Amino acid sequence: MEFAVAPTDAGVPAVLEELTVVVGGHRHSALAAGPETGELVLLLHGWPEFADAWTEQLHALGEAGYRALAVDQRGYARQARPDGVEHYSIEHLVGDALAFADSQGADRFHLIARDWGGMIAWALATAHPHRLRSLTVLSTPHPSALQRAAATDDGQFHDLGYIRFFRRGVGKAEKFLLRDEAAQLRAVYNRRIPVEFVERAVERLSEPGALTATLNWYRGATNDVFDVPAGRITVPTLYLWGSEDPYLGQSAAELTVHHIDAEYRFQIVEGASQWMAMEVPDEVSALLLDHLRRH
Repeated sequence: MEFAVAPTDAGVPAVLEELTVVVGGHRHSALAAGPETGELVLLLHGWPEFADAWTEQLHALGEAGYRALAVDQRGYARQARPDGVEHYSIEHLVGDALAFADSQGADRFHLIARDWGGMIAWALATAHPHRLRSLTVLSTPHPSALQRAAATDDGQFHDLGYIRFFRRGVGKAEKFLLRDEAAQLRAVYNRRIPVEFVERAVERLSEPGALTATLNWYRGATNDVFDVPAGRITVPTLYLWGSEDPYLGQSAAELTVHHIDAEYRFQIVEGASQWMAMEVPDEVSALLLDHLRRH
């Protein structure tokens, strides 16, 4: 569906819009809020979720006067699922993110990302710092910090075992996750997030080819510990890490500071997991808005 609604003013409840963002030959479903004249805030989701994982933040950002845009990324949008692992390299994913911003006429924008979206964000900030006003990453440490932690922390290496499983040949992980009415896929989500979100995501990921397309993000990586081309970060950065994250540990989170050459804030969100945007949406939104207002 493609439609637009009247833009909102800062402080006025933001209406959530459903949009289609066209990138090359792909059509990406998206959600947006806030005035079209506001500074663009691009939100990138992770696995296994869609743009609606950012619903609460879209409302908060839109009400604050920003133009907030969350996009169903490559493999997730029904009309953006190319066949073949080669179409899911980090270069393609970063290129998509830049194209999403370009589609809104934004030379510079704020970037907020989680999980796999965070990997894209670190790589984009490294290669294209001139495009960003600010960077915010939820859960995902800098790739080099994660690689170091996995090499020196047995617990962190063990917790990344799911990546090694996903990267095995096409079919095995899909069959495991979808068997018994997708019981294993449902188990990935934290029980503290809305049931309706989980059911909606599971339904969409159960569509023919959808799960394979999203897992191709893992298969398109060059190794099992996200050897993503990310280097020194020179844009103002906020990094939020949940104290109950079951996969990305505190050692990698704390090592991230060594890769930032700009204003940096590391905030531990106590009692939250990687799903913090839905678990504690008000706390996360307040932290995001404070960071954006500074930059």
